[in-house]
Amino acid sequence: MNYNATTPEEYIKLIPEDRKPIFKKLRAVINEHIPEGFEEGIQYKMIGWYVPHSVYPFGYHCDPKTPLPFMNLASQKNFIALYHSGIYADKKLNDWFINEFPKHAKRKLDMGKSCIRFKYLDDIPYDLIGQLAAKMSSEEWISIYEASTKNK
Repeated sequence: MNYNATTPEEYIKLIPEDRKPIFKKLRAVINEHIPEGFEEGIQYKMIGWYVPHSVYPFGYHCDPKTPLPFMNLASQKNFIALYHSGIYADKKLNDWFINEFPKHAKRKLDMGKSCIRFKYLDDIPYDLIGQLAAKMSSEEWISIYEASTKNK
């Protein structure tokens, strides 16, 4: 679903009422745990955390005017989606998350390459999401990102 918001607060105002408390909590957990060097805003019509140009002036290789994306939170039609580029790019982080998830949630992990889908809003592992947000510094993300784009 596309929400034409310009701030995270505006995005939350536009989503369905039943998702607002969950979004507020997820956003607070991520903001509490994400390391310095990332900035929060709207990116790709979602709430996003990215490496700003002040830290990484080169931006995203597909569009250098765009800050380097890292995490996004979106309200989709049938689920809440958490996108994490580090999970996609770092096998060790991916394996850690997959192994930890069953310890924190009652239901099976529903995950794509970088997308974690939460269809059941009563079973979101907030503590695990906080740990995930804290696992990678902006410097580590830039290093992984540069290594993957320079090899192509």
